Amino acid sequence: MSEHHIKRLVIMRHAKSDWPLGVPDHERPLAERGHKEAPLAGKWLLKHHVIPDFILCSSALRTRQTCTWVCSELGDKAPTPKLEDGLYAASAQRMLTVINHVPETVTTLMIFSHMPGVQDLAMHLASRDSDHDAYMDAATRYPTSAMTVMELEKPWAELDGQDARLTHFAVPRPKK
Repeated sequence: MSEHHIKRLVIMRHAKSDWPLGVPDHERPLAERGHKEAPLAGKWLLKHHVIPDFILCSSALRTRQTCTWVCSELGDKAPTPKLEDGLYAASAQRMLTVINHVPETVTTLMIFSHMPGVQDLAMHLASRDSDHDAYMDAATRYPTSAMTVMELEKPWAELDGQDARLTHFAVPRPKK
């Protein structure tokens, strides 16, 4: 891949959420653990120089809270997130449709969404030249706060399957 044409896609599952009685799924907040772990994703992005210039976030409370924590770590480097109702409980195909409408000026796109769509999307897009260990980790587990980083050369509108190189799979957790 030629360096100047490479775009990046970061697919993140929301941090650990709570299950309060009587609260609709869309309004479930992060659990205490989620509030502790979500900022670590922002720190990981900074450490690895993966700074999104466009963020799409599911409209669910837990994804919005996760996104807020990540953006707080990115500080003034964070773009203003765009809430996207279509990412709530979305299938991989629905997420891909949303991605296909991202402006071509975006070089690093970050998406905050839910299982199983996030894992299915990463596996659908992963090309044969993906990092083997990262691919296997993403394929076998996709816990809360997990992130997949992918590189691609195609325009967002043409992204369809096995055309993004999975380079990193990270699950930022506090040091014990």
